[in-house]
Amino acid sequence: MQLTQGFADPAIEAARVFRIVLDAMSHPARIVTLPEIDAPAPCSPAAAAVLLTLVDGTTPLHLAGAHDCEAMRDWVRFHLGAPLVGPQDAAFALGIWDALGPLSAYPQGSAEYPDRAATLIVDDMALRSKGARLTGPGIAHEAFLSLPDVAALQVNAAQFPRGVDFLFASGAQLAALPRSTQIGGA
Repeated sequence: MQLTQGFADPAIEAARVFRIVLDAMSHPARIVTLPEIDAPAPCSPAAAAVLLTLVDGTTPLHLAGAHDCEAMRDWVRFHLGAPLVGPQDAAFALGIWDALGPLSAYPQGSAEYPDRAATLIVDDMALRSKGARLTGPGIAHEAFLSLPDVAALQVNAAQFPRGVDFLFASGAQLAALPRSTQIGGA
């Protein structure tokens, strides 16, 4: 087993990453940069940092597509201890956009318990501040973000307070798209 290192100083680095992820979720489409860590292929450093910060032994995690490989499973077991589950039981899921679908396969929460919805970490994105027009909480007037499938994301947002949340990762960069964000055309 060949494992990549997690955080060198877990308490300090997890707190730093948590604040950055919180900033991204509070300001949809804002592209933030996370500390570089050595992530197992094919996982980006940003996605690995999010996992190290938000996922633990009580957090069901789904690895989709190429991310469901021996190197990632070993890394998850060693660093997180998270149970690996199918999409229907996941609190978090990691994969590229095409491997994660369909969105309806993941917990959507309910009007009474919206917090029971999954968060999908979409890895290997090309993050750019152009594309779909976004409005809603955390956005002063409007913001723009390159999105993989505007129509599917609009359907997800229309379910609010149900639906899933998204973290888009590219290298050490991250952008968030909470389900409360309204999505216009590209």
